Amino acid sequence: MASPPGKRLPRLVLATLAWLVPAFVVWYFAGPLVAWLVRMLLTPFVHVGFADILRGIEQDAHVLSFITRLRPGDAASGNITVDVNVLLYAFGMPMFAALTLAAREPRWPVKLAIGLVAMLPLVAFGVFADCLKNLVFSAGPLVAAQTGFAPATREVIAFCYQFGALIVPTVAPAAIWVLLHRRLLESLRAQQG
Repeated sequence: MASPPGKRLPRLVLATLAWLVPAFVVWYFAGPLVAWLVRMLLTPFVHVGFADILRGIEQDAHVLSFITRLRPGDAASGNITVDVNVLLYAFGMPMFAALTLAAREPRWPVKLAIGLVAMLPLVAFGVFADCLKNLVFSAGPLVAAQTGFAPATREVIAFCYQFGALIVPTVAPAAIWVLLHRRLLESLRAQQG
């Protein structure tokens, strides 16, 4: 049933708010699945592009552990691992789901699936940038020196971390939703104008 003109936007906002809680519950319990998908995306990338410093990726629920070839300081044995909580970079997924469910558009399951799949590489980007940031900045100078990253590369890692942690998780879900729901937005604009 179509909403009366002028009432559709407030109803969309209220419906989005109503869908947020169930969407976050599903997202939290689906965290291990999301982490597994991110791990599957990152594993070939790690083995091809970063095999000199990263040995592999392990998973425990929604936390990915990057196993490195780096030593803790001057120690002769032991390797550093970097743990990254995937949910920190996937928190836009439930917002996207709530917006999509609230819009009540035809083919909403397809739009929901497309949007969530489109966000996975962005989540992987943030997770990997967090790993590199920890190795270069948080683990200390002895570990950072073992990575062999030049100062310019370290600046790029810092930028990627900030972008992947602050911008992508908040802006990407909204941008993807707008792209998938242009017809709805055009009708809302026509009702307001």
